[in-house]
Amino acid sequence: MEPKIILSALFLFVLLFSSFSSSSAHSLKRLRVRPQPCKRLVFYFHDVIYNGKNSHNATAAIVGAPSWGNRTILAGKNHFGDLVVFDDPITLDNNFHSTPVGRAQGFYLYDNKDIFTAWLGFSFVFNSTEHKGSLNFAGADPLMNKTRDISVVGGTGDFFMARGIATLMTDAFEGEVYFRLKVDVMLYECW
Repeated sequence: MEPKIILSALFLFVLLFSSFSSSSAHSLKRLRVRPQPCKRLVFYFHDVIYNGKNSHNATAAIVGAPSWGNRTILAGKNHFGDLVVFDDPITLDNNFHSTPVGRAQGFYLYDNKDIFTAWLGFSFVFNSTEHKGSLNFAGADPLMNKTRDISVVGGTGDFFMARGIATLMTDAFEGEVYFRLKVDVMLYECW
């Protein structure tokens, strides 16, 4: 008779323990705290698109355009089909004339007829005493949103194998010739 009581008690203990551990694991999942970035940086990059008259200070140029567009002026509705390459200065503040800490080099492609949006692929190449190396970015940029997140997909030098998110905010724009982006970089993998 005693083995049955011991076996029943053991069964109840296992049942009670398993239900407790699964419920506590479930509640722990709900209480999980969002990870904090291991590094946070804020930069501004300044884009001056070549418009046929500003070759002395242009930092970007249209290299591909739809058949109805041209390579000097952005295409009509939402700039659909334009491909722009850039080599923009990166600064620590929003002043275009501040000393650059590096260059933003890459391209953006206006990829939607109906909504003003672009797809970005670029690197921040640093040349300052504070940072050496590069950070690489890729992602969709829905330009009409106040803030947009794109992926940090890697890096070199001080940013070797970095991963994270960059939040973009249009800080200023002047027609279709100049815009400035504030880039808030949050790295979650730092080596």
